[in-house]
Amino acid sequence: MSRAPRTQMQNGKRVQFEMFFTLPDFSDISLRDYQETMQRPFFSLSKKKRLKPIEYVSPDKSVTVHVSPNPAYGMATIWDADIMIYLASHLNELRERGTNDLSPTIRLQPGDLLKRICWGVSGRAYERLIQALDRLQATTIKTNIRANAKSRETTFSWIDSYTHLVDERTQRSLGMEITLSKWFFDGIMDQRNILAISPLYFEITSGLGKWLYRAGRKHAGGNGPDGFTIGFETLHQKSGSESSLPSFKNKIVELARANNLPDISLEVIDAESPRPKLKIVMRRHLEDAAQQARQTSTSTKASSAAPPSPPPTPKKPEASQQALSEGDLIDPSAARELIASLTASLSCADAPASNDPHDPAYATITESAPRRDFTKAERVLDPEIYRAIKAECPGWDLDVLMQQFNAFLNANPHELPRNYSKRFYGFMKKHHERNRHQLRGI
Repeated sequence: MSRAPRTQMQNGKRVQFEMFFTLPDFSDISLRDYQETMQRPFFSLSKKKRLKPIEYVSPDKSVTVHVSPNPAYGMATIWDADIMIYLASHLNELRERGTNDLSPTIRLQPGDLLKRICWGVSGRAYERLIQALDRLQATTIKTNIRANAKSRETTFSWIDSYTHLVDERTQRSLGMEITLSKWFFDGIMDQRNILAISPLYFEITSGLGKWLYRAGRKHAGGNGPDGFTIGFETLHQKSGSESSLPSFKNKIVELARANNLPDISLEVIDAESPRPKLKIVMRRHLEDAAQQARQTSTSTKASSAAPPSPPPTPKKPEASQQALSEGDLIDPSAARELIASLTASLSCADAPASNDPHDPAYATITESAPRRDFTKAERVLDPEIYRAIKAECPGWDLDVLMQQFNAFLNANPHELPRNYSKRFYGFMKKHHERNRHQLRGI
């Protein structure tokens, strides 16, 4: 690692650091979240500056959380928590790579962090990062979580300090040092306290949606297809939301109606009653249950079927070669040509409509074209595929391109892939190859 001594002002004193110009690549680490912060109100759910403290006491009075904002910076937000998720993931990655002497002081490249949490790497993104770190350092939390005989409560900030190291001559960022609080560091050092989360978490735009994903991942993760059911009032308490209960209910209903959060499925139970509830189930459990139901149905039909008929007369080789079963796809090379044609015709968001009904783009943009709605599970990318697309095809709005890709498949049901993620990956590579000249700075 190349190092050079530099000095920088910190707390009014000139301090010498060893600048680090290169660091191991942590831009593709697996994401981990800290369980004890996932289900309780530790962060503001609004981007507006929050000065009202959070006071939370669990229904059984066993858990308390008090969050105090800083008058100058306000309270740390659920978007600032993206940074804490990255730092927890960073330490977990070091541990999995065999690093034994882990420290609460983490050295990292800001660009790696910003890219991983999908904030971008513009000048504005760096400003946003500094503002978030200020809030994380200035927000004060007092809780009895992990209390013991020696201490009933612990008071801490999310991070104890941070230093942004900049080359004095070029003003180039050389890295950051961020020191985590002991409470947070000790918690994530216990692997039982961390959970894997979806990379798509960082693309959730709603503050309540981000909190609900974390709470749902924590509560419903190990509950199988039965999931987890919770009343709206209890959910409102646990979130720490400043919204009134009626407004909070409306937001939850909207999120459940859209039901597009990664990994988890939302369903409102007794929506018209005075005390509605929210049911949260991991999508993978729903898929497993659906698969099991299909297998059971197939077995039942097979067992009740009539005795087997005599073997059919063999067909001519030409006919058998042309015959396709109902579940077969078209020839892969033909599929690739169709996808390539789609990328060429939809290379821009405002691409003109095609007048050729045989053009795949025609069916994509024609309202009267036959359509098939995909399940939410079919539209979720595998984490490995997602990371590969982000690394190999940077700069594109995946939501827009997935909508175009889904519209093409909906209009061409014979093109439905066996593996959605892999097919979309191929589509993105072709799209990026043909259109990357349109992206600036790449």
